[in-house]
Amino acid sequence: MSRRYFAVIPAAGTGSRFGGDVPKQYLPLHGSPLIRHTMGALLADPRIERVVVVLAPDDAFWDEDCTPVGMLARVSVVREGGATRAISVINGIKWLIDNIKAEPDDWLLVHDAARPCLNSVQLSSLIDGLKDDPVGGLLAIPVADTLKRADTVCRVEATIDRQRLWQAQTPQMFPMGLLHMALSSGSLDGITDEASAIERLGQQPRLVAGSLTNLKVTYPEDLALAEMILSADQARSNT
Repeated sequence: MSRRYFAVIPAAGTGSRFGGDVPKQYLPLHGSPLIRHTMGALLADPRIERVVVVLAPDDAFWDEDCTPVGMLARVSVVREGGATRAISVINGIKWLIDNIKAEPDDWLLVHDAARPCLNSVQLSSLIDGLKDDPVGGLLAIPVADTLKRADTVCRVEATIDRQRLWQAQTPQMFPMGLLHMALSSGSLDGITDEASAIERLGQQPRLVAGSLTNLKVTYPEDLALAEMILSADQARSNT
């Protein structure tokens, strides 16, 4: 039996670093709520059978405009978001197991709600590069800038060697059973993404080269960059 592909978007965060009264995943971007672009990027690949969006229980911003047109049958909204990303992902996995009968060997892609510029080339590169991998992995880009470590008063304490350093992105793709075990075993302290949970089990996720265009909207200026990227992608597709 072939392995199935599912995706979870943890979207229970408030975007505190961005500021404002509206969580950043609902801000208007290129004519639609930001999260609609995020979902559309995943749903563009027919291999992904279902996208589960995990919201905070009291989320008042989600509405039908958040779902790409014609994709309702492949989207499930689960209002069981937790205090951390890891808890939201765990609850998304549990929903897939209970309602879609997902199996431990099925693939799960976890994607940031505020990463709307993922394109089909990047997504296919991840899926094709990992579909036969025993562990799974993530999109990432080699660190290009010089890195400085600061002391407690914001003076340079050291320059960090950037060779072999990569900046993690999403989606991150792992066997569902392995990821569920990684997130459910022990404390979640220090678990900042799915790969770090897998690493805690002694596994080594594979790095798949991503792109700078797959940016995460974290600060207000990132929204303008995302707008430019999406506009450029649309222009290319129309030529």
